[in-house]
Amino acid sequence: MAERRIVMKSAVINIIAIAVGAAIGANLRYGLSIWAAQRWGASFPYGTLIVNVIGSFAIGFVLVLATTRLSLSDTARLLIVTGLLGGFTTFSSLSFETYTLVTSGSWRAASLYVLSSFGLGIASVFLGAGIARVLP
Repeated sequence: MAERRIVMKSAVINIIAIAVGAAIGANLRYGLSIWAAQRWGASFPYGTLIVNVIGSFAIGFVLVLATTRLSLSDTARLLIVTGLLGGFTTFSSLSFETYTLVTSGSWRAASLYVLSSFGLGIASVFLGAGIARVLP
């Protein structure tokens, strides 16, 4: 019975860690999206593009460090990767914004958006992972 309580307590702590990280990540995403719209306008989803590139870099960087150099607890990994970065990155938003661009007849912008999001996102994962691997 005591062992089951420990497992339940651990599960609750992990859920709280994910929730806290997700709340922080979502608010960072929101703030960055507002900033980008104010800076460059809302006719193109610059904020989501920036968030996806930063989030892709960060996940590559953090996960390589976590698996090669750092000893992160499961709870810390859940807080940072699942919560914070999961709440921060916005590929579901990317999909809907692409749909909106396509249905409004902006095929060129939609294509540019998808190609740059995926291309820069994947490149950013490699860059983040590469930088993490060369750190002393």
